[in-house]
Amino acid sequence: MEELSLLRSNRRDFLKKSAGAGALLALGNPFEAFARESTVRLTILHTNDVHSRIEPFPMDGSRNQGLGGVARRAALVNKIRQEQKNVLLLDAGDIFQGTPYFNLYGGELEMQIMSDMGYDAATMGNHDFDNGIAGFAKQLPHAKFPFLVSNYNFDNTKLKGKTQPYKIFEKLGLKIGVFGLGIELNGLVNKKNYGETEYLDPITKANETASFLKNDEHCDLVICLSHLGYKYKDNKVSDQILAKSTRNIDLIIGGHTHTFMKLPEDIMNLDGKMTTINQVGFAGINLGRLDYYFDRESKNRKMVAAVYPVHEHGLV
Repeated sequence: MEELSLLRSNRRDFLKKSAGAGALLALGNPFEAFARESTVRLTILHTNDVHSRIEPFPMDGSRNQGLGGVARRAALVNKIRQEQKNVLLLDAGDIFQGTPYFNLYGGELEMQIMSDMGYDAATMGNHDFDNGIAGFAKQLPHAKFPFLVSNYNFDNTKLKGKTQPYKIFEKLGLKIGVFGLGIELNGLVNKKNYGETEYLDPITKANETASFLKNDEHCDLVICLSHLGYKYKDNKVSDQILAKSTRNIDLIIGGHTHTFMKLPEDIMNLDGKMTTINQVGFAGINLGRLDYYFDRESKNRKMVAAVYPVHEHGLV
């Protein structure tokens, strides 16, 4: 564990230096034109399928060389938080598996880094079961944020009572309801790794949870953290099908299919209202951003989206 201790120390120093340097980054701000005194602004930052990518991809001539890296993402998040006080940082699952850091430390480092960066919530992906239920439960004490998943019943496992179906965040008078959905594990994950986890129909659970958040809790925005996947050639449940088959979900932040979306997609739900879907690839190559502007009186809203690639030589 001496290596892990040294790595933590180096990481903390790197994060601090990068966070300080973040104030010097000049991204420009396309969002100011939408801000008015009569509006409340909410900034949502999100990742998915980071897959234990702690450092940038090596400079080896591969397609993704120099991309990603948690220190650069931390600098960008820190910069945005300095500019905007109303920020949520969310992740759509598959935090584990993909580099030797996971093999060496079993997910502890990933949890600690996300806690250092101030993630507000995450959902679980199929690879988060790669060390089994017990392996995931072992790392939960290192996470200073909740894991949200509404369609896995963990009552007969070591994760009983250690995840939440949803969480409500309050930001400057706004109520934001966030819930999670996980993918079908049977046939995708070894049975011994998920044990007695019961998979519940994601569309049914989404409708139940979103209705509760919107109609009972009167949330101004309902967000689903989904690890179902963006779309498929067959009728397998995806984010697109979820959006068409539900009510009351305003935003689906997706994962699993590693889809690099340049712009969010709006899909009409069962009530004829728009549900927005977004996903930003994998490995921390991109940070997604959506800025919502709520009118204080009418609660009508506008949204502006951006994708920030994380590059070897800085942030774009």
